[in-house]
Amino acid sequence: MKYLIAPDKFKGSLTALEAAEAIAAGVWRRHPGAECELCPIADGGEGFMETLIGSLGGEWITCPAVDALGRAISSRYVLAQTPQGPTAILEMAETAGLWRLSANERNPLITSSAGTGLQIAHAIAEHQVARIILGLGGSATNDGGSGMAHALGVRFLSADGEEIEPTPSTLGALRRVDLSTRISLPEIIAACDVENPLLGPRGATAIFSAQKGASPADQIALEAALAHLVKVSGAEAAAAIPGAGAAGGLGMGLLHFAGARLVSGFDLLADLLDLESRIAAADHVITGEGSLDHQSLAGKGPVALARLATRHGKPVTGFCGQADAAARGSDIFTQLHALADTGLPLETLIAEAGPRLTELVAHSTL
Repeated sequence: MKYLIAPDKFKGSLTALEAAEAIAAGVWRRHPGAECELCPIADGGEGFMETLIGSLGGEWITCPAVDALGRAISSRYVLAQTPQGPTAILEMAETAGLWRLSANERNPLITSSAGTGLQIAHAIAEHQVARIILGLGGSATNDGGSGMAHALGVRFLSADGEEIEPTPSTLGALRRVDLSTRISLPEIIAACDVENPLLGPRGATAIFSAQKGASPADQIALEAALAHLVKVSGAEAAAAIPGAGAAGGLGMGLLHFAGARLVSGFDLLADLLDLESRIAAADHVITGEGSLDHQSLAGKGPVALARLATRHGKPVTGFCGQADAAARGSDIFTQLHALADTGLPLETLIAEAGPRLTELVAHSTL
């Protein structure tokens, strides 16, 4: 039997690669002679760079940047030589990610995506990249990509012509946006796993800002700031595009201020990793992530992978930390197993996720 093992991360406990290794260990315990191909996946959020560096033969590049609160940090991205020319692979979460802030520092009224812009500028200036692939997700921001744009040279001006350091708390003073000073950019492809527009009941603020520290009152201010940014900059068309609300509206900022195009993170990854051929060569596909739930069914990595495998007639087993009724009743997976079903305390499952996952796999019917 040949198993393709392609999980996403188990957030807070295992990277996608660690999850794949733990699953493979369980498969070998149950079937010592099995062939296991490890192919960790990511759909644009954390782990996106880690997933692609090996398959593209890339190298880590270190560069100075800032976190979401503007503090100086050392950050990294991947540089790969591809048929399209030198390509930089970035994650916005590397600089402006929620993981960099403590719980009491989360405040999307003042956080900024500037660090992402600094990384883009570095890749262009230092490595003359022909293409930038940017994973969206895990952000601590809700600035519509204005911080990123400002770091690329876009000027945000008040009524008296003074330059504004854009964050949601300052955008109310915005009266004009000047793109003429922006640096020249290569092709930018933004990978995201959500289809939310920028504004409205399904937008960046309504759906994602609470987890970034926004109170109900903050959400009113955040929505007003983004709506004002759209109006002043003439970004109405970009704001309505599915995915514009990704990463606190960075999707919209990339579309409107950087001429980027948004693509499904999984579809991009599937192409770069040649997933279709790998699935076709396997007898059984195993995937999973920390939580498989109703949000996953919108097309997140493991579900998209399972659907692709099903089209090829391959059985698909999912392993996860927890699964809700929507995922269990979806018939997407041939089998679905959750660590939470063991009845062990959540703290134990997180702390011992690797060996517990191996144990779960070893006792399943593969």
